[in-house]
Amino acid sequence: MSRLAALSAVALTIFAATAGAAPQVQTHEQLDAAIDSVVPKVIEWRHDIHEHPELGNREFRTAAKVADHLRALGFDEVQTEVAHTGVVGILRGGHPGGVVALRADMDALPVLEQTGLPFASEAIGEYNGEEVPVMHACGHDAHVAILMGAAEVLAGMRAEIPGTIKFIFQPAEEGPPEGEEGGAALMIKEGVLESPAPEAIFGLHVFPGPPGLVGYRPEGALAAADELRITVRGTQTHGSMPWGGVDPVIVSAQIMTALQLIPSRQLNVTQAPAVISIGSIHGGIRGNIIPDEVEMTGTIRTFDENMREDILDRIRNTATQIATSSGATADVSFRPYAPVTYNDPELTARMVPTLEWAAGADRTYLMGRVMGAEDFAHYVRHVPGLYVALSVSEADASPQEMASNHSPFFYVNDDAMRPGVRTMVGLALDYLGGR
Repeated sequence: MSRLAALSAVALTIFAATAGAAPQVQTHEQLDAAIDSVVPKVIEWRHDIHEHPELGNREFRTAAKVADHLRALGFDEVQTEVAHTGVVGILRGGHPGGVVALRADMDALPVLEQTGLPFASEAIGEYNGEEVPVMHACGHDAHVAILMGAAEVLAGMRAEIPGTIKFIFQPAEEGPPEGEEGGAALMIKEGVLESPAPEAIFGLHVFPGPPGLVGYRPEGALAAADELRITVRGTQTHGSMPWGGVDPVIVSAQIMTALQLIPSRQLNVTQAPAVISIGSIHGGIRGNIIPDEVEMTGTIRTFDENMREDILDRIRNTATQIATSSGATADVSFRPYAPVTYNDPELTARMVPTLEWAAGADRTYLMGRVMGAEDFAHYVRHVPGLYVALSVSEADASPQEMASNHSPFFYVNDDAMRPGVRTMVGLALDYLGGR
């Protein structure tokens, strides 16, 4: 059923709040007016959350802001401290129906902001024992504000909603601190997909691009991700006499170079794309001392499970054999982050008219695969879901000027907040109204 048809099914049904009360009808114009009225608040909320970012499992201020907002809207239930700092709100409509979930992630990143915005972050936090700057460099501030706006719009028309909407504000999407559980996996473990159990779940993520474009892709949309750690151990010696020891720095360099040969020369890339990236390398304390140990960490991105298993084996063999050939050793470990984010094809097709209503048919597009990963993928292993992309860059920016997610220059255009709210509101209403 189309977006307008679904809303018409809701809007043209006369509901009475109580016996004998005057009928209440929500027209398309009233819905648009409600969305337009909340957008300035959404922008203000986003600026505030952006200025006060918090790292995973430590989103105390953000969670309190969300919970207070949902309580003020008269939600039937507001659960807090789910998976450490998560907030779950239950909004029951005035008439029986299905259950749908909307999700937003709340955490920021250990990044030093360099946008120069008047509400730029100056926050400092602790990440795995180190003091670090904190920034919403992936746009989760926009996700939270958009869902808060959608909550206000939908709460204002709850008497006409046939069903229940579950709002999930999730911590630690970027991964929990070392030694802690967190993110979507822990939310699920603690029962977020139960009581009531949603029949479908929706979410969005902001990306660079002309503001207000909405992208979708059935089946595999975002990559699976595994964290990689390689520890190379050699024998420490004086930098002037490298033959007196085993240099783990040189061995690590050889391993890093060889890892890039795996996707470029050893895999059938016509089957599916794959990426191996080393993001950090640490070893040594002085330029004239060859250390005894170097540690590398990185990420592996895949779309095919068999290819993923093959890559893990090749990484392990490559690292250990290069180290052995030089008289060193290499310990290789992997930590799964998320599987492929899989958009249910039937649900995606059903919701395309909704996306076209939200952004405009000429501003809705079939997106390509994204090598980024999202732990939203854990939800869609249990319930059909759809995860869409919202573009948020400056309207006149060239592709080269559009800073990527995780960049210290990442920018969210306020003009994208309106289509963002329309997307989340429309997905919830269309799913429930089209039953």
